[in-house]
Amino acid sequence: MSIKSRTIVGAAAVALLAGAFTGAYAQDKKYNIVTVVKISGIQWFNRMEEGVKKFAADTGNNAYQVGPAKADAQLQVQLLEDAIAQKVDAITVVPFAPEALEPVLKKAMDAGIKVVSHEASTISNVDWDIEAFKNAAYGEHFMKKLGECMGGKGEYAVFVGSLTSKSHNEWVDAAIAYQKANFPDMKMVGSKNETNDDQQQAYAKTQELLRAFPNVRGFEGSASTDVAGIGLALEERGMGDDTCVVGTSLPSIAAQYLDTGSVDMISFWDPSLAGYAMNKIAVMLLDGKAPTEGMDLGIPGYEKVSLDGKVIYGQAWVDVTKDNAKDYPF
Repeated sequence: MSIKSRTIVGAAAVALLAGAFTGAYAQDKKYNIVTVVKISGIQWFNRMEEGVKKFAADTGNNAYQVGPAKADAQLQVQLLEDAIAQKVDAITVVPFAPEALEPVLKKAMDAGIKVVSHEASTISNVDWDIEAFKNAAYGEHFMKKLGECMGGKGEYAVFVGSLTSKSHNEWVDAAIAYQKANFPDMKMVGSKNETNDDQQQAYAKTQELLRAFPNVRGFEGSASTDVAGIGLALEERGMGDDTCVVGTSLPSIAAQYLDTGSVDMISFWDPSLAGYAMNKIAVMLLDGKAPTEGMDLGIPGYEKVSLDGKVIYGQAWVDVTKDNAKDYPF
């Protein structure tokens, strides 16, 4: 089953992938900025690290990325404590569980460290949070595509990396609400399936679902590895042509399942751009500047940002099927 793709980030993002985007700008003072991600060693955050390193190369700041070996909020807390002890100038962070990081981020802010988050739109103890888009719109978009693929009928299941992951749950909650309002003949089975950003756990959860709900035909993933685990389970059962799978991922993770039809569509925002944007906001704050409504960050997908409280929103997602996966070689 195929879903017609829609690209929201345009030629500027493709130019970035080809190395045309530099993002360089004049800056007098140099800063120490650490980016703390949910987990190290997976393609999503490897790609984000490329953006952090590019920011460092473009600006001369000492910008670098760290993350725990597994998705664990307490391991993130330890890394943040280390950053505070090292007296960095700014912290940018992608929280695994935003609530669990509130105390240590408050400690960082009390120490005069600027804090910028991503994927944490309701977090309190940050100067700013930057999002690639509004989470509800992204979640609704997935359900539109899943509903179209399923013909508006049948059972479906949803996956999140963590039950405490703010962005994942906002996407899924918006998708479920959209389904109830627009696809009344569809039905979610089970509860949210938690995968801890682990492909093997997504695979195991899918096998469990298929045993418990043999008629389930739709799947929505949130963590970058979810659809790969789902696709593998469906492929092994020869169900790729009879099911619909959509979710957040990267071509480097999901391309083989897009090729076989076990995954129908993935959407994503370029993690390298998000990493670059977080660091750019951090430097603005350190220079005594503040984001403004409609400002252009000079980064694809963030050319005209909107502000809501202390959340900065871009317009930075893309849709990928097997037909255009090769356009995004990461």
